[in-house]
Amino acid sequence: MGKLGGARFLGALVLAGACLFSASGIADAGQRLHDQAIHVGAAKAAQGQTAVSTGAGRRGIRDRIDALLHPKVEAPERTERGTTDYKLLPVDLDNEDILGGPMATEAQCVNYLLKINPEPNISVTPEELVSYYYKEATREGVRPDVAFAQALHETGNFSYGGTVTPDQNNYCGLGTTSEYVQGGYFPSAQIGVRAHIQHLLAYATTRLPMEEIVDPRYSLVRDTYGNMTLDHWVDLNGRWAVPGNTYGQRIMTIFQQILQEPVKN
Repeated sequence: MGKLGGARFLGALVLAGACLFSASGIADAGQRLHDQAIHVGAAKAAQGQTAVSTGAGRRGIRDRIDALLHPKVEAPERTERGTTDYKLLPVDLDNEDILGGPMATEAQCVNYLLKINPEPNISVTPEELVSYYYKEATREGVRPDVAFAQALHETGNFSYGGTVTPDQNNYCGLGTTSEYVQGGYFPSAQIGVRAHIQHLLAYATTRLPMEEIVDPRYSLVRDTYGNMTLDHWVDLNGRWAVPGNTYGQRIMTIFQQILQEPVKN
């Protein structure tokens, strides 16, 4: 094949690859995925494997792929068990941290939910569910009121209607990596809340959860991110949910609406 013919052949291959990539992107555009960074990280790791010497044996290649997909991270030591007591922080609408204390009361969270959906499809009372969020999140140092706002966003104010069903006690779309995958099932509302909080913790800090890990994707997040953590709710954009370009902003908007509920003395 001459130089001209080779160039045309190479150009055809590039064009075909571009078309396939475009078609794949269009096909996936309507799908809602969670933990997208995990899939992206795995894809990049697999691409990086092409640089491995062709003279290496199959065992060596597998070892390198495993090292890329699952980087070794030193397990942090468990700290003393956290407290579930909390004090309300002054309202600061500029604070978008994932970690921290609550600004809204439990009653404000309950009242907002019942105003939006008087009959939430949950296995416990609204008061119990909110109390689980405050208990589990406070123990782990996650903001409970904003985590509850995320649950409202993920479940359509506990009306569902999407891939996840109410019986799963799955309040944040854990494991719903496509529109056909329902994701995790949890035996009780409190364990479902605990899994939600632990998943947030996996993104926000390298510290191990205080309780036994019930989040089935906790290790996947930690292995993918290594020592890197996400500080703010908007940092979850395109990671927790896809496309999710304004995912964190929507959560913060719901949180701010919760704060507008009257505070009873």
